[in-house]
Order: sequence, then C-alpha cells, then structure tokens
Amino acid sequence: MYRNCKCEDVCEKLVGKNLEFAGWVSSIRDHGGVKFIDLRDDSGILQIVAREEQLKDISKESSVHIEGILRKREENLVNKKIKTGEYEVEAKKIEVLGKCALLPFEVNDSRNVKEDLRLKYRFLDLRNEKNHKIIKLRSEILHFLRNKMHSLGFTEVQTPILSASSPEGARDYLVPSRKYKGKFYALPQAPQIFKQLLMVSGIDKYFQIAPCFRDEDSRADRAPGEFYQLDFEMAFAHQEDIFKAGEEILYSLFSEFSDKKITSIPFPRISYKESMEKYGTDKPDLRNKLTIVDLSNIFLGSGFSAFDGKTVKSITVPDASNCPRKFFDKMNQFAQEIGMQGLGYVKFDSNMVPSGPINKFIPDNLRQEFLKLTDAKPNSSVFFISDEKPKAQKFAGEIRTKLAKELDLIDKNSFEFCYVTDFNMYEKDDDGKIIFTHNPFSMPQGGMKSLENLNPLEILAHQYDIVCNGIELSSGAVRNHDPETLVKAFEIAGYSRNEVVEKFPSLYNALCYGAPPHAGMAPGLDRMIMLLSDSDNIREVVAFPMNGNAQDLLLGAPNFVSEEQLREIHIKIRD
Repeated sequence: MYRNCKCEDVCEKLVGKNLEFAGWVSSIRDHGGVKFIDLRDDSGILQIVAREEQLKDISKESSVHIEGILRKREENLVNKKIKTGEYEVEAKKIEVLGKCALLPFEVNDSRNVKEDLRLKYRFLDLRNEKNHKIIKLRSEILHFLRNKMHSLGFTEVQTPILSASSPEGARDYLVPSRKYKGKFYALPQAPQIFKQLLMVSGIDKYFQIAPCFRDEDSRADRAPGEFYQLDFEMAFAHQEDIFKAGEEILYSLFSEFSDKKITSIPFPRISYKESMEKYGTDKPDLRNKLTIVDLSNIFLGSGFSAFDGKTVKSITVPDASNCPRKFFDKMNQFAQEIGMQGLGYVKFDSNMVPSGPINKFIPDNLRQEFLKLTDAKPNSSVFFISDEKPKAQKFAGEIRTKLAKELDLIDKNSFEFCYVTDFNMYEKDDDGKIIFTHNPFSMPQGGMKSLENLNPLEILAHQYDIVCNGIELSSGAVRNHDPETLVKAFEIAGYSRNEVVEKFPSLYNALCYGAPPHAGMAPGLDRMIMLLSDSDNIREVVAFPMNGNAQDLLLGAPNFVSEEQLREIHIKIRD
C-alpha cells in the first residue's frame, strides 16, 4: 500500500521505473531551488530529489510516502559511502504519514547524547544507523543459534517464567500471589532446576534462548534485571562433551559474524588455580600476553619489610625503552588508587644495567634466579606487587590489565577463548562458615569419596567457565545427579537432609528415579552480541534496556500501583 521497493533494493534494472518508498526523513539539504532528502528505512538510505513546494511543512524524522522515478546519478555525484550512492529518486509525490515533533536530540548523533535521554526516547535512538544495525544483528544471531542447535540434535523447550524462589544464588524478583495469601512466585534466575528435570524426563539434548531475572546492580557487561542466555544441557554427558559442544557453537557463531581471528579448537583449558597465579583473575584476557610470576621466595629473608614474608608477584614488560618517567609515575598512582601502597619496578637498559627503586633489595646471590624467573631482557621493566596472597593476586591482575592498555599490547583484532576449570567446591565466608563457592548442584570431583575424605576447602568441582577477551560468557557444570551425594554436599555447607528435601523437593525427588549423568552451560546472549558488535556496554545490544539504576525510563518502571491492586495481592507498604 505504501511501498513497492525498499531503499537498498534499488538496482540497475529498476532505473527509469516509477517506484514507491516509505520511511523517515533523515536529512533535508537545500541546493538552491532543488532540495534533497535522505530517506531512511529499515534497509538503508536513499537520496530523493524534490522541489521546494513538495517539502512544505515536512520536518526531519517525519515518516513519509514517496513516489518517483529512479535514476542514476552523474558519475561525479556518486556517493561511494553508501550502498545506494549510484542512484537517486526524482520525487513526483511526497506524502507525510506521521509528522515529527521537536526532536530531543539529533538521531544521527544520538550515541553522543546523555544515556538517560537516549533511553527515555529509545524509539528515536534506535533509528540511529549503528543502533539499528545492532538490533538487526541480534535477530540474525538468534536465528543462527537456533538453526545451529537444531543441527546438533538439541530440542528447544520453553521453561516456566513464574517459578519458586531459590535459597541459593543472586537476589530473586518476587511476584506476590493473588490466590494464595502471603505466598510468592519468583522469576527464574536461570532454568537450572527445570533443565535438570528435563534430563531426568528423557530429553537427550535440551536448549532454549532463556530469559533470566536477577535483582543485581548494573555493570558494563551485566544488565540490571533481565538478560538472555543460550541455555543447553546434555544427558549421559560429562565435562568434555559439553566443552566440544560449546566450542562448536561458539566457534561457528563468531566465525559467521566476525572477520577477527578466533582461537582454534580445542580452546585452551586453564585451571582456576593457574589462572589466578598467571593472570590474577578467573576471567583472563588472553589477548594480553603479559603474565604474572611469583617471586615470594626471592625476597624471603631479604629484610626488605615491604616484601619479606609477603606474597610477591611480578610482571615483566618486554620493551619499556620508550616509556618516560611519567609512565612509571602514572602506574604508581594507579596502584595507589586500587588500594596498593605503591608499585615498585626495576628497569633494564640495553646493556642489562638495572635501575629503579626495587633494584637494591634484590639479594645478590639470587639475582640470576630473579632474571631467569622474570625473563628480563635488555630494555625490559619488571613491576612488583606485594601483599597477602588473595590481594596480591587481585592487584597483580589489575596491574597486568592496566599495563597492557597503557602500552597498547592488546590485539583488538582477535577473539581469544579459553575454558577455566577446576573451581573449588567450597570456601569460607567472613564468619568462617563453609559455603558453596559457585553452583551448589555441581558434582564434586571424586564424588562421594571426596566429600567423605577430603578437607572441604580442598575439594574441586566439575565446574567451568568459558571466557572470551576477559569477559565471562558462560558458567557451567557437570550436575550432581546422585541424591545421596547431593545431600552430603549440602550437609558440608550446613544443610540438613530435611532442609535439602524441603528446599529442592522437585529436584531431589526426580534424582531418586534413575537420573542420568548430565551437564551443561549457558553462554550469555547479550555478552556475545556485545563482543560481536564491538559495543562497550551491554545496554547497547538490548532493544529496550533499563538504565544503570534499574529504571525503565521509557515506560516509567518501576512505578507506583493503586491501593486496590495492592489489596488484591495482600500487600501493605511499610514505611
């Protein structure tokens, strides 16, 4: 009714034909009696040539219907920056379909506008070419993933949105029940219990693009409130089966939607312990080739109070010959900002002559061992981090990242994947109580024997993360499918058998009926799209995101409801 051609469908064979288009007025340009419109639709931009009288009362961002003759531009007027740059339409008729009010910002420049204003007028912000392409990319990625999962033999199953509150994990979003006074549903943090029940029910390979809801604060790589993940689980499977499936899915996805270099299959496997020692984080960015080395023994008994008896870490920058003194001062300032006392260093010149504040504290009899451990070479610099072990690891990881950014050592043209494995099953909280480190439904390595015979803090779990460019895309685990092993695992964390049965009745009951070994993972869809679209913030890849304070500025949520609504669900607001 409004169009028989989209902007980017114009081609040689349509030249001279009368065509109809519909879209938005992206810009209006006056060339002395002749005016030009850049018409934008879902496919792209097309130039329209119009007379002055045809554009009376037409404003930018109004929606219009245009009828006209397609023609080729003169060679010297071709716009090579756009796909339709060889063509233009001589307008015979322009009809305003929807007049645009005074704009709160320029659509073409919306990415430079304050975020809260963008989100309040998100429908305008999404007209911006880059934002529009990201949402289209999201659709293409979803389509690709569904086809890929079906090709691998997975069955798509939708699990409930209204569920029961879980005593473990992040904070739930609660939904009060109208029919059952004082009782609440919860929005699922993940389909964890349901997908395990599907394994018991005989679904061999399950997947879904799953909505997840967690009442957590926002971060650059985490949206507040809700997010989506590619959730999948496999029956009669162990860790390596999931790794192979994850590699196939992610490698094919990133190969399809990016020209960047991608880690070849199989992805590296790095234990949690090694990752913390070598990279100072359990989410290592392997594009950064700097590594952390432990030098604690070098300074043991040295008498240097800042290092002696502490955990001492070092990071060697291979070539710091062009780094001025202010670079080292800047790094020292950063170290203090993150909570360190300071950042010592030793700098070597081209003849391996050392200098710097730490040089005099290196024991002479261990200097050769120091050079060997740090792999110091001419023109290199060695940076030192010292503290109690957990802090030293964390600080060293932050210094490693800062050095790589400051010295531009990160390869921005690659996606570096790895699996981080062998997480501890348990840890101590601030009160000294044994608690689960991650997913409580994971199978401990060694099964019941480990739970019965090992110190809980020494028990490792069949848990794993998949990391890309320093961003955790997914966590996963081999599930604890044996009811007695499950009860024992929870008993170590302070739960009685009765509490396990009461808190997880459906899962415990199902595991008593011939549950198969099963495992899975759930790569975050939003995070994958963020990487593939080169976006810095996860809110850029969501059509209608909340802001960093978990507010929907477009619809005004959260908002107040009437007293009548509150009474229906038996809720009273307390001061």
